[in-house]
Amino acid sequence: MIQQILTLPDAAVSEFPETKYMGSKQRLLPFIREHLRGLKFESALDAFSGSGCVAHMLKQTGVQVYANDFLAFCFHTAKATTENNATRLTREDINKLLRPNSKAESFVSETYAGLFFEEVDCAFLDNLWGNIQLLKSPLKRSLALAATSRACMKKRPRGLFTFTGKTGWDGRRDLRISMREQFIEAVDVLNTCVFSNQKANKAYHGDVFDLPNDVADLVYLDPPYVSPFSDCDYTRRYHFVEGYCTYWKGADIMMETKTKKLRSYETAFGGRNGVSDAFRRLFAHFKRSIIVLSYSSNSIPSRDDLVAMLKEHKRSVVVYEATHRYHHGNHGHKVGDNNNLAKEYLFIAS
Repeated sequence: MIQQILTLPDAAVSEFPETKYMGSKQRLLPFIREHLRGLKFESALDAFSGSGCVAHMLKQTGVQVYANDFLAFCFHTAKATTENNATRLTREDINKLLRPNSKAESFVSETYAGLFFEEVDCAFLDNLWGNIQLLKSPLKRSLALAATSRACMKKRPRGLFTFTGKTGWDGRRDLRISMREQFIEAVDVLNTCVFSNQKANKAYHGDVFDLPNDVADLVYLDPPYVSPFSDCDYTRRYHFVEGYCTYWKGADIMMETKTKKLRSYETAFGGRNGVSDAFRRLFAHFKRSIIVLSYSSNSIPSRDDLVAMLKEHKRSVVVYEATHRYHHGNHGHKVGDNNNLAKEYLFIAS
């Protein structure tokens, strides 16, 4: 039986750590949370979970939460913080992860040393990968991989891997401390995210259209935004941590590029030509559920076009607005560009 959520918390039950992720909705959580009040749902899907902060917030409502992302490092974050109700990395686990491993491979050191991190940090990442494989618990492995991804992004200006060397480096602590220190701190932070909502939550790693069309009562959508000001290529921006989560096994690495990036994954939301059809298909796929869509005014298609598409399947479509600046987003070519100041829309279709 569908219940009405009457006690949606105003503050986090378990605080989600600050992220350095393009388009993260972390600063918009109060805005999203406020407009979910009164909706009736027992289960929710975050279909493009990204940083994981919205799925984590939905988990706090007490409903069963599903999270999905096509990027491996985002999947591991969701598995560690949304699917995971009780498992943490202990001090004993951390000590085992940090100890020397004579059987560890050296792919990071051989391929990326000097591009994004110093040799000592690359050697640490190689050794760490070997030790992560010794963890028997899938949840602990996801926690460790999520912590490593966080550590790597914290140690990069703006959290990006689209440039090499010391571009953008300054005196901030995150860029000065070692990868080892970053990892230990990331584990501590992610451990604090773990809590139980007494539900069997689940994280998925795949194409959104492969999910069951009736997976949840409410579906939250935050797909990549196609903008006139920038691309929405998440693989290009985060290829290093994406590759690390599989240790580049079977990966298509573009070795001829300066950053040795992964070839970008194909997505229906990757360009102007097909994005409108992708939204139509998405709304049709989840037409059985309440649809909640986060969207930016700087994007294509327009607000009016999206309302019309949603009304093909839903009787009621309400749009709420907030002003938002994308600090690590995909709406500005340079720091201070006014193009990254936009209206944030929240469509609720029922």
